[in-house]
Parts: sequence; structure tokens; C-alpha cells
Amino acid sequence: MNDLKKRTKDFAFECWKLCKEFPKSREYDAWVRQLIRSSSSVGANYRAACRAKSDKDFINKLKIVEEEVDESMFWLEMLKRTEVRKQDTIQKLWEEGNELLAIAVSSIKTVRKRLNQSKP
Repeated sequence: MNDLKKRTKDFAFECWKLCKEFPKSREYDAWVRQLIRSSSSVGANYRAACRAKSDKDFINKLKIVEEEVDESMFWLEMLKRTEVRKQDTIQKLWEEGNELLAIAVSSIKTVRKRLNQSKP
């Protein structure tokens, strides 16, 4: 759990660092802001999921993580289409996002399965 807390926090920080590298312009501003918001939300909502009051609460919070990672990946894809110089960094962040997404989806499935098995 602590490893995933660190990974989600690092993901947000690395996205923020990438965003600092883009030109300050109207064209980039909206996408950069969206990436910063969504990537930061991944870590914040994962932390909230770790403090969930129940399995259902945990699933609900992880669904937000799933959505925010997917959104972050979308903005990374859009930025990748516009920026030639930062392709490697963008690709590495996209791959990390894809791994975080897979972990979130797998965790949701595992908890749902457990909930369904415990029903009478």
C-alpha cells in the first residue's frame, strides 16, 4: 500500500515537472492545467481509498482513481501529439499511468469478487 501511495504521488509530481516544460501559451494552458489536476487527483484519491470506511467506499474511491488516471493518460496523449522534444518523458508517464490504471481496475475487481462471495 505504501509503495502505491509513493507511486501515485510520484506520478503527480512527474506530470507537474513535465508541465513546467511546456511553453506558457493559451494553446498549452488548458491541457497542462487539466493534466496537473487529474494526475494530482490520482494520488489524493488513492490516499482517500486507503482510509475507506468499507469495501464499497473503497471501490467508490478507487473508481475515481481509475477515472483520473485515464484522464491523465488522455492529456498525455494530447500533449504527445503536439510536442516532439518530450516524447520519451511523456511515454514513460503514460506507461506508468497505464500500470496504475491496471492496478486500480484489478483491485476493484478483487474487492467486488470478495463482496459477492460474502453475500448469503
